[in-house]
Amino acid sequence: MPLSQKKMQNGLLFFRRCAIIKWIFCRRKDAFMKQHIWIYGKRLAAVLTGIACLCAAAGCSKTNEINDSAAVPANAPVSDSSADSGETPSDDSTADSTAEAGGDTSIHVVAVGDNLVQQCVYQSAQAHSNDGTSYNFDYCYDNIKPLINGDLNIINQETLICGDGFEVSGSNFNFNSPVELGDAVVGMGFNVITMCNNHLLDKGESGLNGCLNYWDQKMQQYPDILACGVYRDYVDMQQHIRTKEFNGKTVAFLSYTENTNGYSLPDNSELEIVYTSQEDIIQQQIAAAKEIADVVVVTCHWGVEDTYNVTDGVKALAQKIIDWGGDVIIGTHPHVAQTMEYLTRPDGTQGFVFYSLGNFISAQTDNMNLIGELADFNIVAKEDGSVTIEDVKVSPVITQFDDGRESNLRLYPYSMYTDELAAQHGLPYCSSSTGPSYQVWSMEKIRELFDISVPEQFRNYN
Repeated sequence: MPLSQKKMQNGLLFFRRCAIIKWIFCRRKDAFMKQHIWIYGKRLAAVLTGIACLCAAAGCSKTNEINDSAAVPANAPVSDSSADSGETPSDDSTADSTAEAGGDTSIHVVAVGDNLVQQCVYQSAQAHSNDGTSYNFDYCYDNIKPLINGDLNIINQETLICGDGFEVSGSNFNFNSPVELGDAVVGMGFNVITMCNNHLLDKGESGLNGCLNYWDQKMQQYPDILACGVYRDYVDMQQHIRTKEFNGKTVAFLSYTENTNGYSLPDNSELEIVYTSQEDIIQQQIAAAKEIADVVVVTCHWGVEDTYNVTDGVKALAQKIIDWGGDVIIGTHPHVAQTMEYLTRPDGTQGFVFYSLGNFISAQTDNMNLIGELADFNIVAKEDGSVTIEDVKVSPVITQFDDGRESNLRLYPYSMYTDELAAQHGLPYCSSSTGPSYQVWSMEKIRELFDISVPEQFRNYN
């Protein structure tokens, strides 16, 4: 037998043995094994890469078949048995991103906060449908749609969309939205949908699986979108960083939540959620993302609700994420607009954090919950490999309804809002408000509350 052929067969035999060992190890769920699997996986990847090269040199077509099957687009559904699933960047999107003369690439980003589709939100959509039973979310969102105009348009989908077999609900901290909502989100122009928030387990493991299936179908229907923030299993979490490409630059997306409202996955569940307390995994994921991407975007669902104050814990974790290599952090969860700032790494470079963009839409009934932030900025990937966040502008997004029952609930950008609309707002008639001071509503009050949290250099009222 020729020496090259013998080496090829030995290489394939070793590949099969390693694959079996890796499968056995990855089934283990305890923390000790996970830490060692991470290390083992990296070593195994290096060994397998060498074997692949050897087999390719010997004319081994089977190795090429294995590599091809692992190359699954980022927008392809991940099967329930995802041990052999994989991800590569999704379709290029170059409508607005620009490659500058010096070799720098600018990526225009628009980001909003919690798409909190409570009962009065979807009832408004239902009331404005043709038949009164389906849902017309365009009524709720149409005024804001022209501002969703970036290369990357990012939204936190706060509520689950579980699909058939799950009751639509939007109260008592238990949320499942109509399936029409997903089409409205995509129709507005959002192409990065993060699901990682405290409501992931409102409908249990089965509901979360249904939601993943729903977004997998949407990613097949709309090839440009990416839904991220939950993993099908441990291998998926460790090996498949979600990415998109713009003008030849790869952007990676990582998502973390502080809690899931006291719920947890069953011990035998394969699904994986990464919490902000799991700093070792966060650091490892950022390092892995830096190896395959030019830019790392991190979304964090964290902090204390209904306060403009950013906790020391949130600030400390934000600094760590930037130091580890995150380029920009998009924070959500407090349901109010919070501040933002540049954070400096030990080497003098900087990242940026939006601590909380507040609500995008909601049926909450305190004035501070009805004013969200729409962030508009540029990520500039430099020719030398560095990344800067530039041209940061933040605009108010206003939730409007007409009476104490929150009828005709819809969004307005501040640039379209008027004194007449403010005078017609139903907030003063809502019995569920925290108190009279939270029911004050006017153009002046909107600016007062917005100015509390947004530094002057970033404010945009146009």
